Amino acid sequence: MPIKIPDTLPAFETLQSEGVRVMTETVAFRQDIRPLQIGLLNLMPNKIKTEVQMARLVGASPLQVEFSLIRIGGHKAKNTSEEHLLSFYQTWEEVKHRKFDGFIITGAPIELLEYEDVTYWDEMQQIFEWTTTNVHSTLNVCWGAMAAIYHFHKVPKYTLKEKAFGVYRHQNLKPSSVYLNGFSDDFAVPVSRWTEVKRADIEKVPGLQILMDSSEMGVCLVHEQACNRLYMFNHVEYDSTSLADEYFRDVNAGVPIKMPHNYFPHNDPEIAPQNRWRSHAHLFFGNWINEIYQTTPYDVEEIGQERA
Repeated sequence: MPIKIPDTLPAFETLQSEGVRVMTETVAFRQDIRPLQIGLLNLMPNKIKTEVQMARLVGASPLQVEFSLIRIGGHKAKNTSEEHLLSFYQTWEEVKHRKFDGFIITGAPIELLEYEDVTYWDEMQQIFEWTTTNVHSTLNVCWGAMAAIYHFHKVPKYTLKEKAFGVYRHQNLKPSSVYLNGFSDDFAVPVSRWTEVKRADIEKVPGLQILMDSSEMGVCLVHEQACNRLYMFNHVEYDSTSLADEYFRDVNAGVPIKMPHNYFPHNDPEIAPQNRWRSHAHLFFGNWINEIYQTTPYDVEEIGQERA
């Protein structure tokens, strides 16, 4: 089944050109199906790029998905037009009465700030609590994952001496996990962050299970069964050129930055990088959505009732 997004969203034509099936409101209405309700809380500055990355992976599912774009109400985006936000986004305040089968919370370029110093931290705390009773399964990504695991379990983050930046080999620690169904034992994942969480801190918390890690970059994916939460500290959703865009942005701005590890062929930034993580990104999102479909209540209003 296709993903249902607004016809005029810039991601619509991009996804169609890539072979991702998308549908209009009219076509979706004719189908006698309850689509999965998936929300994206987009905290990234370039919201359009993040919309495409996430919709590409969510839309590859064989299930019908209604994709809702959500933003922080009191925070003004600097790199996305107000017209785009008003046309395609709702604030969390406007959707907090709703229930979602799945909910994605993205990263944000604020990881060097203390959580309490983030201008919208109070709202983030409310959102994290709201996901417990209004969302069947939450996927927290990068800063979103660090913030969530700190909010719920006080797992701290640590500033790195230099940016973790590049494509690193990761290991499948739990092949029996439904979220890693079909995964290789060893696979590539893009990494781009200035902070980390440590295995020792996570292992102290009952109910947290580490599913993926890297010998060089540490913990990548953590699962919390109790509330169907996933904490993804790296970027399986990245485009082929995402790391290059970050690298050249900093180079052009005169910001000291090392070339991303194991990314450009022959370490030559003039050669286009190859995507070596796309298949596992689709596997991961497909497994997540399938698990949601298998376990979420048919009546969306029943979501979270046992946790309330």
